[in-house]
Amino acid sequence: MALRIFNYLTREKELFEPLREGHVGMYACGPTVYDHAHLGHAKTYVALDVVVRYLRYLDYQVRYVQNITDVGHLLDSGEDRIIRKARLERVEPMEVAETYTRSYFKDMDALHVTRPDISPRASGHIPEQIQIVETLLEKGYAYETDNGDVYFSVEALDDYGKLSGRDIEDLEAGARVQVREEKRHPADFALWKHAEPKHILRWPSPWGWGYPGWHVECTAMATRYLGETFDIHGGGIDNIFPHNDCEIAQSEAATGKPFARYWVLTGSLTVDNVKMSKSLGNFITIKEALELYSPEAIRFFMLSSHYRKPVDFSREAMEAAERGVERLHNTVRTLRQWREQAEPGEAADLSEMATLVPHSEQFLAAMDDDFNTPQAIAALFDLNRKVNELLNSGRTLSRTTLDAIDDIYSELGGQILGVIPDDLARGASEELVEGLMDIILDIRERYRESQAWERADALRDQLAEVGIVVDDRPEGPVWRLDHGSP
Repeated sequence: MALRIFNYLTREKELFEPLREGHVGMYACGPTVYDHAHLGHAKTYVALDVVVRYLRYLDYQVRYVQNITDVGHLLDSGEDRIIRKARLERVEPMEVAETYTRSYFKDMDALHVTRPDISPRASGHIPEQIQIVETLLEKGYAYETDNGDVYFSVEALDDYGKLSGRDIEDLEAGARVQVREEKRHPADFALWKHAEPKHILRWPSPWGWGYPGWHVECTAMATRYLGETFDIHGGGIDNIFPHNDCEIAQSEAATGKPFARYWVLTGSLTVDNVKMSKSLGNFITIKEALELYSPEAIRFFMLSSHYRKPVDFSREAMEAAERGVERLHNTVRTLRQWREQAEPGEAADLSEMATLVPHSEQFLAAMDDDFNTPQAIAALFDLNRKVNELLNSGRTLSRTTLDAIDDIYSELGGQILGVIPDDLARGASEELVEGLMDIILDIRERYRESQAWERADALRDQLAEVGIVVDDRPEGPVWRLDHGSP
């Protein structure tokens, strides 16, 4: 089955065909770094991380670009978010940007989110943004005001709003666009803003000292590193208007070419069905969440819902995710424990592996269907059930067979979903169990050596009652947890 992606530009699920065979250029709108990232950001970037992971699993060479917005993202009041934060903290704006950029990447690393290949900053690409504004002025798609602002004229472009589906004639003045008297149309958006001398973040330009608008930075950085047309643009659905519409308009007006070919947009994270956001104060930072839940559980929770749909955050949902991921981890720990103790084999047991293949195929079919992680997770649990049945069957499995099964978990749950680490660390309780089991098995061996068979069998039966199975092998007894069929 070939990969199909729901393209928000066409509102259809399309066969994925990159511009260059074997290569994928992907851009994502990154964070505005004026505060710590929250779980709403995690929803978007975990989803896009899985997109990148799966494309690489399919052997595509991916160049993933995700920008850092450190200038130009304004509040409704017209004040730059980073300048406002700098004033509140009494530091330089670039200190704010640097502090929260580091914080963001630390959070993403903790959630096993693969770092972008390139993380360009808006402030580092001012010349490219100025050049785009100049091009748009020359082509008649933009106009300059008397005070040195430059606006994009939405009426100069026939298909402005084609991503969101909005018609400019239906846009009311003041609806998510800042209305100024110098605008020719309420939906016209700023490409360059003039800055007063007291404004900290400002650069020289053909129109005087100023700073770029929020939208133009993405055009500048996406085309700088991926070309005028590239494969995939990712981001949150909440930015479809006006940000993504403006990106498309200014990019295609400047180059005369299509901008992004596939638009992959993620649904929001909600709390009581209201979008999680800093402005509403209903957010929990990633750092706070990591104090309560494991990184794998947070990823599992995000991926349990399709990336295009909203997902509602609650303590109950997170606890369910923690239990779910722990079921997978327990099986993998047991599997890897068996592997350490198993005898080498020449080849994997084909009859055993054949029972697992359908579930692997179902997993990959789900991922090919617009990165359907809920269905992929369901297939992974079906696989997990079969593996538990196999481990609890009492059959002796070779190390080669166990290696092959572990490879499936590593690929599907690790490489693609990022919820099964290569090294599942044992907690203090697990180390305690290991130590106690060594003592118990030593006592049982002494019973057997003294031919106290009833005591040895009774001890084994008591362990079985609490879910611990003891297998007597020629090389000595080994124990394992009986996870049952779930």
